Amino acid sequence: MSRWRLALLLAAGAAYAGLSHWMMLFHAAAPWAVVVLLGPLWLTGLALAGSRFGAAGLVIAGIVGVALFALVLNGDAGDPNRLYVLQHVGINALLCGWFGASLRGNGLSLIGQFAERVHAISPEMRAYTRNVTIVWTLYFALLVMVSIVVYLTLPFAAWSLLANVLSPISVVALFVGEYLLRYRLHPEFERTRMIDAVRAFYGAPVDRPARR
Repeated sequence: MSRWRLALLLAAGAAYAGLSHWMMLFHAAAPWAVVVLLGPLWLTGLALAGSRFGAAGLVIAGIVGVALFALVLNGDAGDPNRLYVLQHVGINALLCGWFGASLRGNGLSLIGQFAERVHAISPEMRAYTRNVTIVWTLYFALLVMVSIVVYLTLPFAAWSLLANVLSPISVVALFVGEYLLRYRLHPEFERTRMIDAVRAFYGAPVDRPARR
């Protein structure tokens, strides 16, 4: 992933966030808007089902997604706002489970697995990446709870702002903040580029720095 592709990905994400907020405020019940807004949940389900259960999982997730979209287009899916909340809560709950599950036992945490794609992991880095994984797990759990509370207690416009604008900003802020704080806390760690961390997350090849 080049810097230009990363910049394009961030720009596309920002545009989608703004578009989602606009659609939820002004076209929440339109069938086409519901399909567009629920697309990420379906794609996430496809990816998880495929990685966990292979082709059979992909087929089942595909059928479920098509059935859900058919209900939406026929107006039989109920209040679309609840579907949007379900998507936000569901995706963050899945991420919380994904990060948290890697903390069981003495295996390498999820952040440690990402870091291992970039450079060798020392015992100190193993402990640090485990702590960072805990932070991300707690972040996603907190976001799930805040999403539900805001939806139940505040106008839907406030929830949409949280889900579509504040949530992505907080993810980027946590990612960048951890990167900047890492070398203040542990100056002995081998330095890596932020783009390599993004590549590691997406499973793209990472150019390891030459060792002297």
